[in-house]
Amino acid sequence: MNKQELLDRTKRFGLRVLKLVDTLPNTVAGRAVANQLVRSGTSVGANYRAACRGRSPAEFIAKVSVVAEEADESAFWMELIMEGGLVAPELVQPLHHEAGELTAIFTASGRTAKRNRPGRKPPPPRGEP
Repeated sequence: MNKQELLDRTKRFGLRVLKLVDTLPNTVAGRAVANQLVRSGTSVGANYRAACRGRSPAEFIAKVSVVAEEADESAFWMELIMEGGLVAPELVQPLHHEAGELTAIFTASGRTAKRNRPGRKPPPPRGEP
């Protein structure tokens, strides 16, 4: 998946989060979860855009780590929505799955960027001290 595809995918994720939040009940619990999910869900795309504009490998690594954290946090709020009975789980599950995939993608991206950053000594081959 290339940079533009990830930019589009994270934006679609944010838009889908906004639609989900609109279905939450207007209760204390619904409003509390809605506020948290809106922040974390829309932050995924915004922070990925910021990571793409990083001025150094270290800045990219730091920002892409935030993207992974926000995607994972979004998954948490969706779990509360499903387990708390705020919205039918079958309506939330596809978006929850996407949050998990995005978390995995950006976690792996951060690891790869760390491994490939300039000036880093490569690890010794497996089986050697």
